[in-house]
Amino acid sequence: MTGANNFFDRLLEQLHLSQILTDPCATGAGVKVGVIDSGIEQTVIREKHPQSLPITGVIYRPESVKPLAYDGHQSGPHGTVVADIILTLAPQVQLYSVDVFGPSGGSDVETVIRAVRHCLDEGKCHMINLSLGVPESKLIPNQRQQFFRVIEEAYNRDVLVIAAAANDHPLTKSYPAVYSPPLISVNKGIFSDPLEFIYQHDHAIEFQAHSRGYLGLFTREPATSWAAPHLTGICARILSLQPNLKPFEMKTLLYWLSKTRRS
Repeated sequence: MTGANNFFDRLLEQLHLSQILTDPCATGAGVKVGVIDSGIEQTVIREKHPQSLPITGVIYRPESVKPLAYDGHQSGPHGTVVADIILTLAPQVQLYSVDVFGPSGGSDVETVIRAVRHCLDEGKCHMINLSLGVPESKLIPNQRQQFFRVIEEAYNRDVLVIAAAANDHPLTKSYPAVYSPPLISVNKGIFSDPLEFIYQHDHAIEFQAHSRGYLGLFTREPATSWAAPHLTGICARILSLQPNLKPFEMKTLLYWLSKTRRS
């Protein structure tokens, strides 16, 4: 096994994996990211990222099966912070806002499932960021199966889903982040470089990324909600270099990138 490890180490050195994230063409161009959250305030994003592409999207509410038109506004600041993080790392991505929370700040599993399916069928997204989660105690068995099925469908359609872990006790299960095989699950961490992340091979939540935001003082508190879009931005940068990467290929590449950048 030692010989095999040495072989892969030499191979990775030749591939220059550590240079992928700093490639000048790694801007997120050509990548469409669905942000299922509390909406995106387009004027805030335009002021901070004047070169960013126009944001499109829809609004989902529990009381309505069909989506409403996106009007360029947020129902809460959370989604705008997530969008800002993604654009900070991948300034040329196309953001697709799916507001599932509304003024009350609450949503439900069925609405999130419909939002994910919409990103697949109508939004034509290459990636989906889920800086949200549902505690296991609030899921009934049928919902757990439905949730897993739509995440699995995204995987089978080569759409990369990145989900934030719970901010609570490390043993707290939060869905869909626990579905780690077909998606990329992210925990919070503090890094000096926002492009830094680690792979945790012995953890249920596989990755750890930078977990501070850049809009407002409340975003300076580390949170998994801010860690997920950091990894989303990183993946968007990689996809802009190689658009045909499948989710399992992306996860493998992230593992090697983590290994080489920290060695």
